[in-house]
Amino acid sequence: MIRGAVCMYGVDRSRPAPHIRRMPDPFVRPEEPNAAEAIAAIQDDLDLFDDWMDRYGFIIDLGRKLPPFPPEWQDDAHRVPGCQSKVWMESVLRDGRMYLAGASDAAIVSGLVALLLRVYSGRPPAEIVGTSPSWLTDMGLIANLSSNRGSGIASMAARIREAAQATLAQTV
Repeated sequence: MIRGAVCMYGVDRSRPAPHIRRMPDPFVRPEEPNAAEAIAAIQDDLDLFDDWMDRYGFIIDLGRKLPPFPPEWQDDAHRVPGCQSKVWMESVLRDGRMYLAGASDAAIVSGLVALLLRVYSGRPPAEIVGTSPSWLTDMGLIANLSSNRGSGIASMAARIREAAQATLAQTV
């Protein structure tokens, strides 16, 4: 017997043992209080750059900062159809707000996912449904992507808004 050792079989501990790493929450928390302010902040961020190559670099960096997406969610059930690259998304309703997680196998697409999640994640479903993805066109993003990437981000935005609409329908 080892002195001082305590067996904790089946005990729910309030904090994990030091050797057990806590899993990060994959759902994005909003930086801004509402979608309109998030869109304005993204525009301000993009306006800092003189050309689209620099903006692409910034967008790619945003994708690298996304929370880790659980590997078990990288399946067909979470895959967004209509995207050239593989894109996975998940949503959860917490305290009346819809939180989103997402990932892609392509760097630029991960950045596009990050932009969408910055605008839509952590918002009430009604706000998500009421926030048109026209901001993607208004800030020139769609025009400066390949047609396949432009269609893909439109598919991602549609999936987010459909999930919010379905959530609204369930709560009415």
